[in-house]
Amino acid sequence: MKEDIIHSDISKAQTLPSKYYTDEGTFLDIISGFSKFWHFAAHEGQLLDNNVIPLEHMEELVGEAILLAKNEEVLALSNVCTHRGMLVSTEPCNISTLKCRYHGRTFGLDGKFKNMPEFKDVKDFPTARDNLLKFPLRIWKGIIFTGVNPTYFESVFDTLEKRLGWMPIDSFQYDLSRFRSYEINANWALYVDNYLEGFHIPFVHGDLNQELDYDSYRTELFEGGVLQVGVAKNEEECFNLPDSSPDYGEQIAAYYYWIYPGLMLNFYPWGLSVNLVIPLSVNRTKIIYHGFVWDKEKLGRGAGGDLDKVESEDQEIVEATQRGVNSRAYDRGRYSPTKETGIHHFHKILTSNTGI
Repeated sequence: MKEDIIHSDISKAQTLPSKYYTDEGTFLDIISGFSKFWHFAAHEGQLLDNNVIPLEHMEELVGEAILLAKNEEVLALSNVCTHRGMLVSTEPCNISTLKCRYHGRTFGLDGKFKNMPEFKDVKDFPTARDNLLKFPLRIWKGIIFTGVNPTYFESVFDTLEKRLGWMPIDSFQYDLSRFRSYEINANWALYVDNYLEGFHIPFVHGDLNQELDYDSYRTELFEGGVLQVGVAKNEEECFNLPDSSPDYGEQIAAYYYWIYPGLMLNFYPWGLSVNLVIPLSVNRTKIIYHGFVWDKEKLGRGAGGDLDKVESEDQEIVEATQRGVNSRAYDRGRYSPTKETGIHHFHKILTSNTGI
């Protein structure tokens, strides 16, 4: 029987071996499993002005070119033309027919083949193989998820609903001005590690520390993810919670959700900030931010007030940590049983879903 790399008892456990952050083979083994999980595609608000959106991040995450198309319903379709493999869509647009700009093959917004120039003499054509492949799709309160063959952690959606079912997330407005895309010199898992604990907040995020009550900050674990609850300090900006909320009566400043492997849903009184963690190589990672606004009057206030500053501070730490774990002097550390339960949970999920 294979011995667990991460001991289930956090007080006895050692952290991930450094090869998980530095070794190319280990990296490739890990990301090859990403096709088994649900990934953020978009929010329905992004489809109001454009009914077709190519999902470039999915190509980077799972090696599949996928697009979202909305007509009577939203579908996740292959973005690869069934003629010669050209990408069907390369930018968001509002159209009634998908048309490959290479040789003019067209498809309906349901992915079904419609027409192809100069093919009238082709025998046994068209067939079902000439349609665009459909990928699995789930929508939770306006947030669209897709994947290649997502079979893990279906309970995540129920977990989100039980905590945030009261929040009108489906009506949040997409704010393009809040879009950010960064590339950092660090392994993707180091970025996730950093996100999954508030332990570093007093040391790294001075301004954020003024907004949150460090002693009340808490971490909750669930299948496939972690929730961190930030409690406001001294009546700083917080949610007006209904009595149906499990946290009714508390001054909640933020809900920080992480869903394996690299989706971060950050809920603030002003709305939702989505972080996508996209591995590019063993020591390089892309971070994408999308913003969806609920109450614009609350922008710039509270725990979600200056996300650019927090991101910059985190990136500096994570890049320096990458340099550290490359050292022959370091292999593994230990966890704080009170402050690093989220990282411990992540490491158990990661190591249980690889063949290493």
